Amino acid sequence: MVKVYKPGKVAIVLQGRQAGKKVVVIKQLDEGTKDRPYPHALVAGIERYPRKVTRRMGAKKLASRSKVKPFIKVVNYSHLFPTRYALELEGLKGAVSADTFKEPSQREDAKKNIKKLFEDKYTGGKNKWFFTALRVRSSSPCFWNGNTNVWRSSEWVASFV
Repeated sequence: MVKVYKPGKVAIVLQGRQAGKKVVVIKQLDEGTKDRPYPHALVAGIERYPRKVTRRMGAKKLASRSKVKPFIKVVNYSHLFPTRYALELEGLKGAVSADTFKEPSQREDAKKNIKKLFEDKYTGGKNKWFFTALRVRSSSPCFWNGNTNVWRSSEWVASFV
């Protein structure tokens, strides 16, 4: 079987609280572990994306709108959707490990490190596509189906970039 989830691979979470959020794989466990006997990955993602900024904004407002809220999670492969994109992981590998999830204080420290790394990447202008929310757009306008009282669209297309 081909290994899809290599470290640095960007994926989308399909199930759970962070469904629809972009994540980057830090460590993959294809065989599983004793605690989790299924293939899974250790991922870091963005729970709250940075807001839009313009040239007219001052430095203080720019700094507050450029904040990122990260999350770290162990996710089953069946709840991830791989993309063709990859992200460089120079600092992420050391920030999170399997032991991070044992102590809440370690988890908070890891989230702070990841927050700093993500914000540095964002302010550096690298990988802009990773810091935008996933949006769904339809190729044709929505119409009202009076029989079922449900809004329907004939064709939905998920846009990653």
